[in-house]
Amino acid sequence: MAGEGLARSEDLNSCFEKLMMLAFGDGKRGGSEGGVKMEGVVITEWKDIPVELLLRIVSLVDDRTVIMASGVCSGWRDAICLGLTHLSLSWCKNSMNNLVLSLAPKFTKLQTLVLRQDKPQLEDHAVETIAGYCHDLQDLDLSKSFKLSDLSLYALAHGCPNLSKLNISGCTAFSDVGLEYLFEFCRKLKILNLCGCVKGATDRALQGIGRNCSQLQFLNLGWCENVGDVGVMSLAYGCPELRTVDLCGCASITGISNLGMIF
Repeated sequence: MAGEGLARSEDLNSCFEKLMMLAFGDGKRGGSEGGVKMEGVVITEWKDIPVELLLRIVSLVDDRTVIMASGVCSGWRDAICLGLTHLSLSWCKNSMNNLVLSLAPKFTKLQTLVLRQDKPQLEDHAVETIAGYCHDLQDLDLSKSFKLSDLSLYALAHGCPNLSKLNISGCTAFSDVGLEYLFEFCRKLKILNLCGCVKGATDRALQGIGRNCSQLQFLNLGWCENVGDVGVMSLAYGCPELRTVDLCGCASITGISNLGMIF
């Protein structure tokens, strides 16, 4: 345990040095006694960095470093948690679910969250935690989340009604009932990726889009073989802002749908 504490201390010191280098080049410029002088204030400790400068520095580093920086001290934690609006955890290959459970209650001001996975990690309770805390979320990427069920959709419907961009491509467990429910609440969607959602992307789900998502501009329905003419016509009549629809691999649609999209 002592070894783990020492390793964490070394990581935090490394994080501090990295941030200082970004802010001041060599970390010593204008300073005295090993500190950095800025507008009459000598920065020698983590807590000395002004909040505005800290957030500017954080915007320049990778997301892993941002998470480490939030653990340096209570002042940094509060500043980063309240100031961070964009976060990607796609670099996390093994423990993304636990990381989301830990971070979502802290980063409540997030507007963009990328949770793209190479192998399925996320489970419903992680998405439920996101929906419970991140009510300002506008852009969410859950692609390849094979473990998620309709419970995640129900949680997002109630917790994240301001979503304008949603990527759930490859989420094969979602049903059309769950998607239809989501669209009843998330009416601000402009970009929606349902590629590979074979079970969920049906005419019923598309009718839900047509009824509720009039602002939709881009829709990916690639390889959604249960999409038919009825669903596509619902889009044509209900989504006047729609500019791009990917119907690659949608073998059930006919020329009637093409005419409907044109007119």
